Amino acid sequence: MSETAAQWAATRRARAEIDLVALGANVRALRERAPGAALMAVVKSDAYGHGAIPCARAAVAAGATWLGTATPQEALALRAAGLPDDVRIMCWLWTPGGPWREAIEADLDVSVSAMWALKEVGEAARRTGRPARVQLKADTGLGRNGCQPGEDWAELVREALRAEREGLLRVTGLWSHFACADEPGHPSIAVQLARFREMTAYAEQQGVRPDVRHIANSPATLTLPEAHFDLVRCGIAVYGVSPSPEVGTPADFGLRPVMTLSASLALVKQVPGGHGVSYGHHYTTPGATTLGLVPLGYADGIPRHASSTGPVLVDGKWRTVAGRVAMDQFVVDLGGGRPEPGARAVLFGPGDRGEPTAEDWAQAAGTIAYEIVTRIGTRVPRVYVNE
Repeated sequence: MSETAAQWAATRRARAEIDLVALGANVRALRERAPGAALMAVVKSDAYGHGAIPCARAAVAAGATWLGTATPQEALALRAAGLPDDVRIMCWLWTPGGPWREAIEADLDVSVSAMWALKEVGEAARRTGRPARVQLKADTGLGRNGCQPGEDWAELVREALRAEREGLLRVTGLWSHFACADEPGHPSIAVQLARFREMTAYAEQQGVRPDVRHIANSPATLTLPEAHFDLVRCGIAVYGVSPSPEVGTPADFGLRPVMTLSASLALVKQVPGGHGVSYGHHYTTPGATTLGLVPLGYADGIPRHASSTGPVLVDGKWRTVAGRVAMDQFVVDLGGGRPEPGARAVLFGPGDRGEPTAEDWAQAAGTIAYEIVTRIGTRVPRVYVNE
């Protein structure tokens, strides 16, 4: 989508452009990496900040047959959006007293990691009068959610099968999650794979007949074909961000970043040398210069940790955040440049037009690119291009 600078400046103070053609291409590229497995597009946290419903639709159109969310509320919103009935939707982060009945009625696949959850979903199924779709999660070594191997797993499998015989549920999946798949060769990967095979084999020996077994996240989808099993769960890679920057760029994996974040300069002014900039005067102009005011701040998701380091493309040149990022705005030192107010400042995008990327911001803030795109707040409108 092309616009003149004037047209763009008239739109809004800032916006996140979401390229849905790029997202679809990313889904297809990921499917090619795992041709023997179905693909789940993970759209939790509002599709990593990109907008859950539009991104879910684009992913399904590109061949994703599953959608994944963290919370049941996210999954219920997807189901209510009118996606095709044959698209499976899974959610995995439950707390006691969650909306089990609503999930059952919406035909969601719900994850169970402990006996309390199995009991609650069984009771909800009894009240609802229809079986729940349940996926049993194994803790193979991440040490986060999931059922411990050994007696805990044996009990969970045994009681799930008992509930299945009663018609309260159907065990539709067995799954787990890697701790270090973004570090190819890490010794924990082989350990977790072996444990996952052992735990799924035990469940199947006891009589579980899952639709899918899955452990592969984005990095495992890209680098560990032995971990693909029946389904791969792709999150950050769907949005064109490399899950393993040390291993490869998005282009190396055949991916293209989907989000471009930009704003209109709210003010351009000349200041003398020695002029303090922003809170604390952590930046002082080295000489007479031009300052540009970017109307985005940490309330919009711009990391304060990127103060004095975050890169911005203005007027065709890379500039750096000058001083502290404030709640609603930050300043860039434009040197000798004299752009007009309203000129476009691009914080990050695909990078092929000279702009910084989300990974550049991650490096500047000492974090990961996942956080950069996910934290962009609701004050920044999403504009969907190439729908």
